Amino acid sequence: MAIDVPLLARICEAPGAPGFEKEIRKLVLAELKGLADKVTTDNMGNVIALKKGRSAKKKTMAAAHMDEIGFIVTHIDDKGFIRFNPVGGFDPKTLTSQRVLVHGKKDVLGVMGSKPIHIMAPEERGKKVEIKQYFVDTGMRKADVDKLISVGDSITRYSELKEMGECVNSKSLDNRVSVFVLLETLRAMKKSRKKPAYDFYAAFTVQEEVGLRGAHVAALEVQPDFGFGLDTTIAYDVAGSQPQERCTALGEGAAIKLMDSSVICDYRMIAYMKEVAKRNKIKWQPEILAAGGTDTASLQRMVPGGSISGAVSIPTRHIHQTIETSHKEDIAACIKLLTACVCELDKGKWTL
Repeated sequence: MAIDVPLLARICEAPGAPGFEKEIRKLVLAELKGLADKVTTDNMGNVIALKKGRSAKKKTMAAAHMDEIGFIVTHIDDKGFIRFNPVGGFDPKTLTSQRVLVHGKKDVLGVMGSKPIHIMAPEERGKKVEIKQYFVDTGMRKADVDKLISVGDSITRYSELKEMGECVNSKSLDNRVSVFVLLETLRAMKKSRKKPAYDFYAAFTVQEEVGLRGAHVAALEVQPDFGFGLDTTIAYDVAGSQPQERCTALGEGAAIKLMDSSVICDYRMIAYMKEVAKRNKIKWQPEILAAGGTDTASLQRMVPGGSISGAVSIPTRHIHQTIETSHKEDIAACIKLLTACVCELDKGKWTL
């Protein structure tokens, strides 16, 4: 199954730091036309698309967050250099000399700068550069910067999606690849004329990177009986890694989450997802993520009595760095797995 790389590129390249998801939301809303029976947007900015199922007795919900890690402008100094705070988790060592877009009155290209190693004192060279030591250089004087940029404007990473071997490489695959998977799941249902087993709510959520905030609200609104989180997960299958560290590996298929730091997936859902993968001949691998949480936790807990929840995870290298990498066959497997899981839920065994 080939994936629509141009669509994935447009989704990844759209800006959308937590709380600033306007542009990616516009793209999602445009792509949803004709794919759902009803589309709504709540006060936080979550987009929820309803695809009616064969039965309305229960509700199924899948959540993919639209936001990406970014920054917010906190100060513009007398030289026009921009200081910022992170919005979401960053590894500071990945920021040096990276291009960014500052989203002011218009988008302004900038570069992350810090003190050059040539003029560091010997004792400075061995120390980790902290985020507070970075600034954004736009190449403009302060007077020109002030005309376009203000404190409170958002900043996002700047890169184009590239195909690299069997993989795709871009900023914001966390979590735009899951936005893509959710859209393509709805598209697959339309093409195959398969209906979900139960009414299916596809939620494109906001502010996940700062605490699963949008998913809390969306789950409270929908009150699903079954939940599927959609997010990237660590693929530490690179040189120097040990087998016990790898979590997942690229090219080994869709990952079925067992647990992360925010959720222990329901054992009934895990068994069901494994059976669906086997029945549909979908390549899969187990995932245990020691640190990091996903919208899965909100789907499971923000419902009276809880929901039966699990997650489809997309193995990804270099997560929360300036560029990230996923395997095209793994992405295709995730689309197949989610589609099958949503459409076959009435075949599951859900008794405790």
